Amino acid sequence: MRRQVSYRWRLRELRASAGMFATSDLVPLLAERGIELSVSQVHRLVTGIPERLSLPVLAALCDILDVSPAELIVTQAENATVRQTASGDRPAPVDLSAVRPKRARLRPR
Repeated sequence: MRRQVSYRWRLRELRASAGMFATSDLVPLLAERGIELSVSQVHRLVTGIPERLSLPVLAALCDILDVSPAELIVTQAENATVRQTASGDRPAPVDLSAVRPKRARLRPR
């Protein structure tokens, strides 16, 4: 059985609850922890959903916001639906003549 895994990036919510509303507020706080990111990199981190994230950046964000990684990244896994394959029982063929369009006839004026 296959599992469908998804996650939710909560950096924007947690920043707002900590009273940080400007993206540039994070730049000096990250720099204090040895993470040198440009304003545009921090903006992408805050406004987007990162596909890759280094552990030092994750640890620094958790320290700044005083949260655990599980609070910053909420994961969810559920069983994916399995496609059914046709068995020996096949449905009766459908008569397509009833659903096919009729040819248009153009008449001169």
